[in-house]
Amino acid sequence: MKKENKSLWSKIVPNTWLILIVLFFYLPIIYVVIFSFNSTKSLNHFTGFSLMWYEKMFNDRKMLEPIYYTVLVAVIATVVSTIIGTITSIGLSKQKKIVRELVLQVNDLPVMNPDIVTAIGLMLFFISLNIETSIFTLLIAHITFCIPFVVLSIMPKLRTLDDNVAEAALDLGATPFQALTKVIIPQIMPAIFSGALIAFSMSFDDFVISFFTTGTGVSNISIFVYSMSKRINPSINALSSLIVAVVTTVLVVANVIPMIKARRPQVEVVKKKSKLSYIPYLAGALALAIFLVSFGNKTTGDFDPIAEFGSNTLNLFNYGEFIGEDVIADFEDMYNVKVNYDTFASNEEMYTKLMSGTSYDIIIASDYMIQKLIKDSLLQPLDKDMLTNLTDLYPDALKYMEFDPEMVYAVPYMWGTVGIIYDETLIDSEDVETLGWDVFKLEKYRGMVYFYDSERDSFMVALKALGYSMNTKNEQELLEAYNWLIEMDNAVDPAYVTDEIIDGIINGEKALGYVYSGDATYMIYENENLRFYEPHQGTNVWMDCMFIPKVARSPELANFFINYMLSYDVSYANSEYVGYTSPNEEVLIALSSEDGEYYGIDAYVPRVGFEKDETFVNDDYIRKIISEYWVKVKLN
Repeated sequence: MKKENKSLWSKIVPNTWLILIVLFFYLPIIYVVIFSFNSTKSLNHFTGFSLMWYEKMFNDRKMLEPIYYTVLVAVIATVVSTIIGTITSIGLSKQKKIVRELVLQVNDLPVMNPDIVTAIGLMLFFISLNIETSIFTLLIAHITFCIPFVVLSIMPKLRTLDDNVAEAALDLGATPFQALTKVIIPQIMPAIFSGALIAFSMSFDDFVISFFTTGTGVSNISIFVYSMSKRINPSINALSSLIVAVVTTVLVVANVIPMIKARRPQVEVVKKKSKLSYIPYLAGALALAIFLVSFGNKTTGDFDPIAEFGSNTLNLFNYGEFIGEDVIADFEDMYNVKVNYDTFASNEEMYTKLMSGTSYDIIIASDYMIQKLIKDSLLQPLDKDMLTNLTDLYPDALKYMEFDPEMVYAVPYMWGTVGIIYDETLIDSEDVETLGWDVFKLEKYRGMVYFYDSERDSFMVALKALGYSMNTKNEQELLEAYNWLIEMDNAVDPAYVTDEIIDGIINGEKALGYVYSGDATYMIYENENLRFYEPHQGTNVWMDCMFIPKVARSPELANFFINYMLSYDVSYANSEYVGYTSPNEEVLIALSSEDGEYYGIDAYVPRVGFEKDETFVNDDYIRKIISEYWVKVKLN
């Protein structure tokens, strides 16, 4: 019978298909592991074996901190949720059926709900109680969504138990606590262990709930990888490979040990368990405890930031991959401070986080969002007496600080334009330079186009192509821009993406798109076939700035850090690593000169003074209109 079943199964799912299915699931993981040992950043060409990305990962505090917080939160959440879930399950098993079923239905809600609903609900709950998000709120959130999984794992096992066993233990003189710990729990231990593993897994890889409930300086691996996904970073491959190695080792050990025990001859005499058998578990627990407790200790210098600034901790909020590699670490070492560095993917995401009550000392964001924050009185004036490096700023760039011309609230961090990026081996340069933004409506480039999934930038492209101001308040012009975008969508069938455009065009997946000049600098540096063009119809000159929110706890230290960022050496290291244009005039000249890193890359030096170029003016009513139009464009 077994042979017949096996033969039937082989006919339904041939071995070849099984192999293909396994490859489908595991080939991406194998790919990541292989390229974690690549000697260059490339994800397409393996140029040689190297451990450089693992070395970089272990030397990068910004990468080790998420590992620390991930493990810490996962362990605590697992222990607490397992204890609460176990006690809850045992208590429910003794309740009346109607009560038990009602509570179990409530328990199932977080499991069936989308994570985003739970995340927003928890965030609003903390806001309503005026609780500032921190590692405490992150732990509460993880414990909350882990408990239902523990209960779901234990309840089926409890239903199979004989109630008379516990009663018999009580009749034989056991106390209720002894009956619980000596009789009931040992029988459901496999289910408890299973629930704990599920809770640990759910906590370890959670992103959505963590993102909305974490506080300053606390991010797990998922949040960190999300913030680092803007550009290729092989250190993420190294981190992912390390996680895969640990998980694989645990699974192998967990499966091999029972097999070894099963093959051993059965011994009739039950031996007393040796105390030495607990040594491996104690050693593992000790190693984990040392890692969790000792991580973060660093040597202290002579400089006393508390005496100087009243604080030794700075909370910084910035775009992902938008700061020099060693800029923060050098500041920490030089001035004996701790910088909590959090990242966001968009200005809107930053605004949501700020409105949730999270406190930051410095935020780096775009011009139009700064306009909104100034209008809402959410920023505090800068201390110009501390900002001695303001005199080094590039005067032509400052012309675009229209939202804060006197730099009362904000100072430039990076600046640039938006332009067309294209592969000159696949796209005709004459088409680009003649048509400008209208090149995106040429049907011969169908299937070759990336279009930024940004309502603001997309309508800028359409309005400029039509000869209108990108800050128009004329609804008829906005309607014409909408129709332009619909025609573009029908003509070239673009792929709507965000930062995926960077690696996508570098690797040749598409040949035409529009990007920020800083991203274009990086892309051209990585692929010599790429070119950048600022259309003759005009474009957006953007300015990302540093500013201090009203809720900042360390404003003096924040002003000191801003001045540090404006200095020549730091600005140079920052701009060289990121690829975006520095507002420091000497740095801009140095990096674009013959001996500079970006010599010959026009995108690094944005054009200035072009009469058709504009900066964005924030208008909530217009943003609402184009948001509605943009949804229709993507649904076309």
